[in-house]
Amino acid sequence: MRHPLLDFLTDAAEGRFPPVDGGVTVLPPLAGGWECSVAFTGHAVVATARTADEVMAQGPDGYGTSMSPDFLRWLAGPTGSTGVIDVMLVARGTGKPALPVRTDLDDHPRVTYARQYRSDVVVYGDERGLITIGAGLAGRRELSVEASSHNLGHGTALIAEAVNLTPAGELLFAAVSPGNARSLRAFLSLSFTPIGSECLIRPER
Repeated sequence: MRHPLLDFLTDAAEGRFPPVDGGVTVLPPLAGGWECSVAFTGHAVVATARTADEVMAQGPDGYGTSMSPDFLRWLAGPTGSTGVIDVMLVARGTGKPALPVRTDLDDHPRVTYARQYRSDVVVYGDERGLITIGAGLAGRRELSVEASSHNLGHGTALIAEAVNLTPAGELLFAAVSPGNARSLRAFLSLSFTPIGSECLIRPER
């Protein structure tokens, strides 16, 4: 079933953002027991099994506190886990695939990591490194890359290949740590647009 958060993400990718009202929209939890907090400009969206009254009693707002460590820890519970806060980026595919599918990398740490958070993950790659593309947050098409060296050109080239692997005009999302300036610059140089921030939660529930 389509999670309602996907509509928020798709709308934002197409320039239709939630109202800048400081509000918080509370949605049902994600598939597989995951929850999340997503921040747009002046509005937040929280997907959780907790009730809207419980969430709002914690005092989150759309101006930043929905991403505060205290609120994220409350969502996760004492023994749950919180992910990192990432920048959400999006671009449109060009539909010019050039990389082969790789079926020999199932044990690669990047592939194992991707499959913890995404379903239907497909792996591509060559001597420059690898790309994973799968269904991520709320079912969106999401990528990650890992270059085979610290060559910045390889990483940028792999991101460009991921855009080519995506059907023309369709959305491709990425989540990048704001502290990873090199990666963030690479995505921005390839016309990825920032639309908000996100944090995945694995609650004790």
